[in-house]
Amino acid sequence: MNTSYKRFLQIFFILVDLIALNAGYIIAQSIFQESAESALFYRYLQYWGIINWFWLTLSLLGGMYITDSIVYFKVFLRKTVKTAFVLLLLILFYLYLPRRVPLSSSMVYLSSTLFVIGLVINRLVYLGIREWVKKEIHSRRRILILGYNAVAKKLASYIEREEFNIKIVGFVDDREVATATTQYPVYKGLHDVMRLTEELKITEIYTTIMPEDNARVYRIMDQADKALIRFRIVPDLRGIIDRPVQVDSINGDLPILTLRNEPLQSAVNQFIKRAFDILFSLFVLVFILSWLIPILSILIYLESPGPVFFSQLRSGKDNKPFWCYKFRSMTINKEMEAVQATKNDKRVTRIGRIIRKTSLDEFPQFYNVLRGDMSIVGPRPHMLKHNDDFQAMEDQYMIRHYLKPGITGWAQINGYRGEITEPTHIKKRVEYDLWYLEHWSIVLDLEIIFLTAYNVIKGEKNAY
Repeated sequence: MNTSYKRFLQIFFILVDLIALNAGYIIAQSIFQESAESALFYRYLQYWGIINWFWLTLSLLGGMYITDSIVYFKVFLRKTVKTAFVLLLLILFYLYLPRRVPLSSSMVYLSSTLFVIGLVINRLVYLGIREWVKKEIHSRRRILILGYNAVAKKLASYIEREEFNIKIVGFVDDREVATATTQYPVYKGLHDVMRLTEELKITEIYTTIMPEDNARVYRIMDQADKALIRFRIVPDLRGIIDRPVQVDSINGDLPILTLRNEPLQSAVNQFIKRAFDILFSLFVLVFILSWLIPILSILIYLESPGPVFFSQLRSGKDNKPFWCYKFRSMTINKEMEAVQATKNDKRVTRIGRIIRKTSLDEFPQFYNVLRGDMSIVGPRPHMLKHNDDFQAMEDQYMIRHYLKPGITGWAQINGYRGEITEPTHIKKRVEYDLWYLEHWSIVLDLEIIFLTAYNVIKGEKNAY
């Protein structure tokens, strides 16, 4: 499905759902006429902010607005119902919390009811958009595929996965093809393509036969333009490269094949990620580390005299080493620089076990983020000594160094953190890190941060 259409649905429904939530509150507030001079006004203002925070957090954690969910109405509706149900439970819990100045239950019930009505209207709007797209755009697409080969079959299977009814009319090939097992008819003779397009009302032609391999494809390409039929070429690159590629262009006319999509090569995306890193790390340094450092410093030193902070050279972006900072969680020992912590590691102190279990030992890395050595989200940095070891286990290991290392990452929230005891651990970690490299977005970063906090509260078996 068209990426811009998916992105439109995502942004549109984030906005209209927020409008429904806030419009419901404003209408209920105006009915109960709570003025700015009232003692209750600031209590309601706080409630207003909290319901917005609840909704955004729940929708991110539930993946309601991710593009792979939102394009399928049943999935989108199911996630909407679950998210709204949890939101209403949280609102009820918040409403009946003991407080000196109670909230008006009538106002809360009314604003919640109006929001649910708004959600119903928004999902009906979705059905309207879906039917319009199906009627005006997708149902008019009738596709003919030139060539009956492995690439053509794969292309047909991908098109079949579309949400809307795009019609594959059939294949055309010069060879005789046994059609008993094919889902679509296979017409013989490329010379007859234009007659078929008129007879079958074709709107698009996809060719898996390269023009260099059959000169007729050039003529069909020209004739299709004159007949207002869109013509698309699907190159077979299996003889050159055996992995997915990204097609870019220079100056709009020189195609470039790259091995992967990298959103963070965009200057705009780099600015967004860096600005977020600076603001978030400043918040942590000012409001958390300002009081956490003195407390942990005393506890760490009392149990094990020595430096409060532990610094170690680790691999950064482009494999450049940098000093990574942590709260010291072990007794001073000769193996600190080379040996990973293991389960029931005797080097770890009592306070060290607590701060490692809660990930508090990683908090000094927000200073690394502010300096620009790290990002809040990214592949976890490894010791310099381990780079050669891990590279020998996994061929694609070094690719993760295209990104700044992170305090947390996509691999970590999917269970791949801590000690690496077998080759499959590093292979899976690299797999998740490369997926993050190719799918980065600021929304994904927020999701990873929320899930990291959730995992810390829940407890992780690999945090030791």
